[in-house]
Amino acid sequence: MVEAVQDASVVVTGAGGGIGAALARRFAAEGARVVVNDLDADRAKAVAEEIGGIAVPGDASAIVTEAREALGGTVDVYCANAGVGCGGTEAADEAVWALAWDVNVMAHVRAAHELLPDWLERGSGRFVSTVSAAGLLTMIGAAPYSVTKHGAYAFAEWLSLTYRHRGVKVHAICPQGVRTDMLTASGSAGELVLKPTAIEPGDVADALFEGIEEDRFLILPHPEVAEYYQARAVEPDRWLRGMNRLQRQWEEGTAR
Repeated sequence: MVEAVQDASVVVTGAGGGIGAALARRFAAEGARVVVNDLDADRAKAVAEEIGGIAVPGDASAIVTEAREALGGTVDVYCANAGVGCGGTEAADEAVWALAWDVNVMAHVRAAHELLPDWLERGSGRFVSTVSAAGLLTMIGAAPYSVTKHGAYAFAEWLSLTYRHRGVKVHAICPQGVRTDMLTASGSAGELVLKPTAIEPGDVADALFEGIEEDRFLILPHPEVAEYYQARAVEPDRWLRGMNRLQRQWEEGTAR
């Protein structure tokens, strides 16, 4: 058992399936009281009933107050997990860009805005951001997703450097492919880049709990992402050439 989360009041957004459901299950197994949030009320209810949690369906941007009340007035851990995998290029409709920005970034900002006053007053709180390796690197064929996941990572990093000394713990989870509905929806780009090394949602939850025990900000369920991230930082042009080769390979495959 991880002492840091025993008896904690936890909120997991986008927890009707995939990574969110895996996180909710793991927190409950560790002895936490869990609010399960999802836009799909039936899915939220099903997971909540399974783990003995509380279903609070709805828009992840606007459930902090209701979740706090459901947990008896306190949220100790907030998992900003809900996300949308918007594909497309710079030419994607502005509504697609707006949705990606709202769900993948601004929902995190709004949640932090609601949570931080209480956390700073009592000197403790934990914010978990499900980012994606796309937030450290990028993803071919998915400009809105890649750009906004970079934003989600930047916001988590900013929270950590700003409030770490005041007791706020922050974790950024950055997996590559995970066997979820989002991977299925990623199409041929996901088949090429993500599927060969895809892991199970439970593996992501395991990686997070290892990171919590070790008090690590950056959670990499795919360890090789650290090597890619380092290569990107040290030799950005070489890294970009390699990614461009992958882009061309994808374009050639979709043209057949």
